[in-house]
Amino acid sequence: MTTLLSINDLTDMKRRGEKITCLTAYDASFSAVLDKVGIDVILVGDSLGMVIQGHSTTVPVSVKDMVYHSRCVSQARQRAFVIGDLPFMSYATLQEAGKNAARLMQLGGVQMVKLEGARMDYVSFLVDQGIPVCGHLGLLPQSINQLGRYAVQGKNTPDAEKISENAYALQQAGASLLVLECVPAALAKQISEQLSIPVIGIGAGVDCDGQVLVLYDMLNIGIIKRPRFSKNFMTDVNSIEEAVAAYHRAVKITQFPAPEHSF
Repeated sequence: MTTLLSINDLTDMKRRGEKITCLTAYDASFSAVLDKVGIDVILVGDSLGMVIQGHSTTVPVSVKDMVYHSRCVSQARQRAFVIGDLPFMSYATLQEAGKNAARLMQLGGVQMVKLEGARMDYVSFLVDQGIPVCGHLGLLPQSINQLGRYAVQGKNTPDAEKISENAYALQQAGASLLVLECVPAALAKQISEQLSIPVIGIGAGVDCDGQVLVLYDMLNIGIIKRPRFSKNFMTDVNSIEEAVAAYHRAVKITQFPAPEHSF
């Protein structure tokens, strides 16, 4: 039987300079395809609100939705490390964070939960309960109504410094992994080198320790426009499995993201 990857395996990959591949998935069939190809991490993202449910943001996604889709994904994979998003307002208090993270792990089968923002006290609390945590900085989709629009974050010096400080603080609070979304490539490179935990980029340049994309974006399907930092991996291939394999290979040999996918 294949052994599931652990956070220690991902940390070892960072240490030896092997890029970590990550894609989102929301069901058993795609989970099995990603796992067969060798994708290292499957993120059950609250992006399902947009690509599965047809909403314009991730805000309507519930904990019940996340548990259901996480269970579908976790039951079908044999190797990949599975992370589940804590959705909007599911961690408004420490107690809610603990209860909902436990549901994602116990019922959804995830190995780690992801939360957005500089929530150091929440990370510390969850880690104290034995719950591995992935942080998320840069563009925060759950805060879209506050941000007003999806845009690159950390472009000016004060904002860049704040993101860098928060990244280190999340690591100090006990986060085992960090996602950086839509930040300048130079800033992501600096943070990746600064931290001992793996940094996974999405629209954050090639120098992160790994990359993640929304599966539907890289397969060029869906109801919303594919973001600039993504790429259509269905070009010149004959199947979804071949497209996933092309993405996996491109990340491993640092051919993706290219400059045109970065800021």
